[in-house]
Amino acid sequence: MYYKQFFVFNEDRTVPVVIRNYKEKDFESLIRVQQESFPPPFPSELWWNTEQLTNHVTFFPEGALCVEVNGEVAGSMTGLIVDFDPDHADHTWEEITDNGYIRNHNPNGNTLYVVDISVRPSYRKLGLGKWLMFSMYDVVVHLGLERLLGGGRMPGYHLKADEMTAEQYIEAVIKGELKDPVITFLLRCGRTPVKVVANYLEDEQSRNYGTLMEWRNPFRSSKHE
Repeated sequence: MYYKQFFVFNEDRTVPVVIRNYKEKDFESLIRVQQESFPPPFPSELWWNTEQLTNHVTFFPEGALCVEVNGEVAGSMTGLIVDFDPDHADHTWEEITDNGYIRNHNPNGNTLYVVDISVRPSYRKLGLGKWLMFSMYDVVVHLGLERLLGGGRMPGYHLKADEMTAEQYIEAVIKGELKDPVITFLLRCGRTPVKVVANYLEDEQSRNYGTLMEWRNPFRSSKHE
């Protein structure tokens, strides 16, 4: 199981942090993280429920991570293993994650798929999201998988949707001409875009688009190369 203890910085002050696998005792805190991280207009039915969290710690506990600051759960990241074929990349979040219930977790798959990552707003200046992402890269390497993959929301797209396509928006974000709260963060974490997918997730701000973004395991090559 995963356990990492280290310090982050709040300006010049050190803050002790632990990243570990979350457990049943953390469920109430994890649901609170979701409520704070994804306020309306994000659909409240997409917040975690107890059954989903129980499945996470049952089917793939290695992919259920949380970050603690001074003993308080400040964020979480969840994944499952799927068998991903880049030649048939289109899918919805609901399809590939079993609507967050991960009953389709495939231990023999090639890809760790990100179901969700969230950090409570009051803790975001500490860079915890990036540390959660790096910790999930550790899991990819440890399990010998080909990649980490997930669909990134594009919450800034609704501001530009009348001017450009979703693909043009992502290209502008990659070039640094625009900043997107999620896609820019994923780029800073080392993720690279694979494809823009329509109707990926019910998300008004993203106009229901998602951008598949991957991180390749540097210790192994993809069988699709």
